[in-house]
Amino acid sequence: MVEQTDIRVVRCGGSKICFSTPILTNDSRFLICASGDSVKVFSTRTEECVHVLHGHANQVTGVALNPANHLQVYSCSLDGTVRLWDFIDGILIKTFTVGYKISSIYVSNKHIGVIFIILPMQSNENGEHFQLVAVRLPSALEQELEARELSAVLSDVSPVPACTAFGQGGDYIASAKGLQLCVYFFRKQKTYRFKLKATDKKGARNAFTCVACHPKDDCIATGHQDGKIRLWRNFNQKKEYTYSTQHWHHNAVSALCFSPEGMHLLSGGVESVLVQWHCKEVNKKNFLPRLGGAIAHICVSPDGQMYSTSHTNNKITIISSFRVSAVIQGLVKGGSVQTDLMIDPRTKALVLNGKPGHLQFYSLERDKQLYSLDIVQQEYIYQAGLDQFEVVKAALDGTASWLATVEQRGSKISSLEFSLKLWSFNEKAQSFELNTTITAPHQNMITAMCFSPAMDTTMLVTVAKDDQFKVWLLGSDLDEQKKQASWSCEHLGSYHGLQPTNCCFSGDGSLLAVSFAEVVTLWSPDTWELLTTLCQPPGTIEDLCFGRLSCSKYLLGTTTKNLLCWNLLTCALEWSTSMDVCVLRTDPLSENVAAFCHNSGKTDLFVFRPSEPRPLFTQKAVCVGRVQRCIFVPREDPLDSCDEWSQWLNRSRLHFLTEQMELLTFSTRAEDERILNSRKELLVDDSVAMTPFYLLLGKHRQQQQEKQTSVPSQAADRAQLPQGCVAIRELLHTPAHVLPPASFLCSVFLNSLLISNTGGRDEKELPEQEVDSEKEEVDSEEEMEMNNGPQGVRTQGSVGEAPPSLSRAEEKELRRLRKTDFSWVTSLTSS
Repeated sequence: MVEQTDIRVVRCGGSKICFSTPILTNDSRFLICASGDSVKVFSTRTEECVHVLHGHANQVTGVALNPANHLQVYSCSLDGTVRLWDFIDGILIKTFTVGYKISSIYVSNKHIGVIFIILPMQSNENGEHFQLVAVRLPSALEQELEARELSAVLSDVSPVPACTAFGQGGDYIASAKGLQLCVYFFRKQKTYRFKLKATDKKGARNAFTCVACHPKDDCIATGHQDGKIRLWRNFNQKKEYTYSTQHWHHNAVSALCFSPEGMHLLSGGVESVLVQWHCKEVNKKNFLPRLGGAIAHICVSPDGQMYSTSHTNNKITIISSFRVSAVIQGLVKGGSVQTDLMIDPRTKALVLNGKPGHLQFYSLERDKQLYSLDIVQQEYIYQAGLDQFEVVKAALDGTASWLATVEQRGSKISSLEFSLKLWSFNEKAQSFELNTTITAPHQNMITAMCFSPAMDTTMLVTVAKDDQFKVWLLGSDLDEQKKQASWSCEHLGSYHGLQPTNCCFSGDGSLLAVSFAEVVTLWSPDTWELLTTLCQPPGTIEDLCFGRLSCSKYLLGTTTKNLLCWNLLTCALEWSTSMDVCVLRTDPLSENVAAFCHNSGKTDLFVFRPSEPRPLFTQKAVCVGRVQRCIFVPREDPLDSCDEWSQWLNRSRLHFLTEQMELLTFSTRAEDERILNSRKELLVDDSVAMTPFYLLLGKHRQQQQEKQTSVPSQAADRAQLPQGCVAIRELLHTPAHVLPPASFLCSVFLNSLLISNTGGRDEKELPEQEVDSEKEEVDSEEEMEMNNGPQGVRTQGSVGEAPPSLSRAEEKELRRLRKTDFSWVTSLTSS
């Protein structure tokens, strides 16, 4: 089948929010951070995402507040652009094209209109050498501009953002790389370089890891691989510089940051402890421990009232009064995901490995972690080389009433420790609670497990390297002592001493397939009788899955070189093809099967039905490297695509996880347009006549369209404002913080809303003796309207349009005009 380009690979959420240092706004209300190819704005009080700023085409590498306007933020990306945003309204203001991959961005209050970025050196082909460049941003009115005024500041700098910092508001900039510290003074336009030895007498590792500059004094703090912090002074003279050393961290210092007034220095590392050093009292320091992950970045709000720490487990901790006040948790990404990707039917959340010893429930729709379930229930010690328990397997039953997990420590049989835990869902607590712990479920490690989809029984099957598979059954009677359901081993099976590799149930739970090396065995769950065996070309079976719906008579399997399909009615191999399948997954709502195949360092996707000879969809090179896991996620609102190549995405959406721990999915052009339209701001239709005050009310465009379709000629009859009114357009479309002061606009705008009061003045001048005559005229006019009503309606314009209603003042003015003597007009015409 021809590959379709209308389906593209997109990030579906779960991007790293700890990739670069976040920023806190001046009022400490918002936290802004890079997240994949977008910028996210979080509320520091509610932890909710307020805005997602889309526009970059590649990874966002840094954010910085605009020193000229504290309500705007700069963002830089590997797509070679710098974008200026209004983060309050979530609006893109300007795009500056630099043309080179940008690693980080810096700004200074003393360099307004100039940003500092780190770019790869032009003569560098391998991308290993970088330079710090000053970019003067053009001030033209266009939204997309090219920034071509670049001037080099420092060469051969580190691309790590934490290794470069401004000092004293922009008087100098310090950058560290390897064993060298460079300080550039802008006034002198001179660079000083200081070097350290690789090791000292005690074997310390002196390489620089991060830099921070004091905001008031000439002091530079540097972190090092051995956990030491050096405070540099007199660095404006190369020969007379001095430094003092502080030491608390037992491993590399990953982040340093001074408070705005320079009273404290904050440091963090792998210990998950935030250390607050008192600059005036050398030996005094405060600790905030157990932050739940190694600290990667530290940020301080401009008013000094709030701190934030970014952690390697994709978490941001917000700290107020040196206490944790909020936690923003993204999708936890470790070195690998050992459990399969699962979907919780209750919350529609993605379930997979979380922080060490936990399972995370992550909402793909909200791009937020719902909660984390502690499986191991032991405090994790962040120390390299320490062998600790990890969650290696997990499975949910069809109704998410039961959860099975396997935790393991050690890899050798002599030191192997593992246990099987069964968790029941508590409706009151809305969480899983531990029901049963089996300390020795097998004699060797468990390699696979699955629940039976049958509704009449709750059954779990586990296979292990002890050449056996076991069937665990939930008892129908409650345990009298614990007053809860109990589990027991129902059956133990094996096949000629071969080691089982995988297992799966059919869609209705009537068959169990267990693969033993090169043989697939089929068992009856009712009697545990071996029904038949299926053989295939040489190769160990790695994955198994049954077909769905109309393809339920097929069984699919994979080896290192082949994809196989058996027909269960004939017990014969239906077809096979040569491909290196990484992951094989069936869609629970359709007959579709997705196969990710590794080829020449990249992964290709094939979507097919077991009953058809050709694939429904193929796409080459969906990612670099191998796909680790994948899953079909049912849609809440199915698509109505009629195209053959995109119908497989109508009911479910395919998500997959790469070697780089990126969570990606497939999206159609129609779906992208629908999402884009939902994100657009409410725009005012200039073709509809309305008052300025009506525009400011911001009524929904749908109401305007319904009104236009129901009364098509009404807009033509109303008095229209000038269509090209620049003042109204600018007032409505310009962000509030860049408009003139409200005191200047208020009087002008209110005057435009005032209505002439001549009618009210004439109303007061009416004599009191005319009241009785007016009543008589009203009665006579009502009789005339009843007699001539249909004719009056036809003269108003369109058919069925109601006559315009007049206010009481307008009616009195009309009666006054009727009483006026216009006989003088006839005399003029006769003469």
